[in-house]
This record gives sequence, C-alpha cells and structure tokens, in this order.
Amino acid sequence: MKKVNILATASVANLVCGFDVLGMALADPADRMTMSLTDRPGITITHEDGYGLPLDPEKNVAGVALLALVEDLKEKVGFHVTVNKLIKPGSGLGSSAASAAGAVAGANALLGNRFSNEDLVRFAMMGEKLASGVKHADNIAPGLYGGITLVRSILPLDIVRLSFPPLYVTVVHPQIEVKTSDARQILRNQVQLKDAIRQWGNIAGLVTGFLQKDYALIGRSLEDVIVEPVRSILIPGFVDVKQRCMAAGALGGGISGSGPSIFMLSIEERTALKVEQEMKEIYSALGIEFRTYVTRICDKGIKVTEADS
Repeated sequence: MKKVNILATASVANLVCGFDVLGMALADPADRMTMSLTDRPGITITHEDGYGLPLDPEKNVAGVALLALVEDLKEKVGFHVTVNKLIKPGSGLGSSAASAAGAVAGANALLGNRFSNEDLVRFAMMGEKLASGVKHADNIAPGLYGGITLVRSILPLDIVRLSFPPLYVTVVHPQIEVKTSDARQILRNQVQLKDAIRQWGNIAGLVTGFLQKDYALIGRSLEDVIVEPVRSILIPGFVDVKQRCMAAGALGGGISGSGPSIFMLSIEERTALKVEQEMKEIYSALGIEFRTYVTRICDKGIKVTEADS
C-alpha cells in the first residue's frame, strides 16, 4: 500500500482505580488521518483541524512517534501524514495517544506490517512523553490492541489484552481544558499504606470482573481512593455527575484519564441514555458547554485501510 486511511480511536485511561495501567478503547469519537509514503526521506505533517498544533515533527506527538519508528528502520523512508483531530486535545479522551498510535499504525501498514504491536507501543509512547512529560501506555495500548488492556509493566514492556462483557460507555466532555501535565503535578508523591491496599484490591477486582463477566464486581471495583479525590477538584460538577449517574443505574465510572471528561459504564443502552440525560442536565444548569457520547468499547482499536492513491 502507498496510502492509507486511519481511524484512530479515543480511549479512557485509568478506568478509575488503574492509574497508568488500565485503558479502554472507545468506538466514538475518533481522529481521522491519512498517511502516504513519500519519495523524499523525512516526515511532513498537515493538520485539517483548527487546534493550531505544531507541524514540526519534533514538536508534534505523531511526528516524534514516527521519528522513533524511523530510527528502527535500516532504510531511509519518508511519510506524509494528514490529521483531522475529532478528539479535542486536553479532553481526557486520549487525544495525543490517538495521534501517536494512529501514526505508527499507519506507517506500519505502509511498511508491510513489519513491527509488532509491542514495537508500536514503544514508538507511540514517545508522543505521550512529549505531551505529558512521562512515558505511559494506558491510552496507547487499547488503541493498538483494541478493547481493554492492562499495562503490567513499561520496563520491560508487558501488555495484556483483557476479555470483557458487553458494556455501554457514556461520556460527558465539559468544554474546559485540563492538561495532563498539570493534572499529574497535583498528585501526591506518597500514599498511605491502607489506601494502597484498598487500591490494589480494586484493581484486582476490576480485572477479575472483566474476565469473569461479573457486572456486580466491576461496579464495586470502580473506586479510586488515591487519584480521583485530588483530580476531581479540577472538574466542576463531578460529584453530582457521579452520584446522579449511579442513581440512574450506571455500574460506576469516574474521570477519563486526567479529565475533564467523565465516563460511566452501563449494562444496557437504555441505562446509558438515562445517564447521558443526567449529565446534560447537570452541565446545562452549571452553564458550562459540553459534549456527550453514548458508545461501546471498540474491540478492534485503530483501523487502517487502503486509500486511493
């Protein structure tokens, strides 16, 4: 293939209790990208959105991910990538990960799929490092592997794709920005042992709930006693959203990544729609612009297809 279309999925990182280790790919929203091989070595980037993101590959998350991939090649190649970001930067829905992971997935297809998913995660993490100052894979991994993933380790890289039962995901994105780098700076450097023990139990319970398709266990385990109490102060209406959505029948949920988006999981679509209505009412009353999504977990992750040359 000489040219490809890329549908780079949004994602929910952390899944409440799994800070930097759990992530989930969403069917909607998704960035749209095209990529082609070029005759001249090097990387060029075009943006069709209005976010004013850098076009210099060394300052663009997709660019630095591609530069890392090119370093692993014996031959010199060139790529041109066009990005239309439909996942707003700073939304907490894995916008930077979608760009970075989408770019390396597209490049890999153009190169005949010579790299493994693990390789692609390693390259794409360079984009996350540029965006937040820290290498993390909890958004990248579900995009490249699909579904729900556990990042057991970064060094060495160890990613496990989890099975999961049918679930609906309702997301509200208040139109305010919370930068990942800022959201990391306010976190505590130390936690009490009793909180760590409770958090470990919730992570183990959530993973087990997914694997055993135990909805009740999933709901009980969607609790964060370390990160959410601190980060939630950055998100107006968070407490009301969580309480009212749970009362409407949601299994549970919390901050998507570093926020400000909030996600809730539901067993049935009608419950997910009720949850959406609660979210709309809360942010309408607060006078804060917002966007909502009612979607599913994206089992396949990033989609790459051949494009007309």
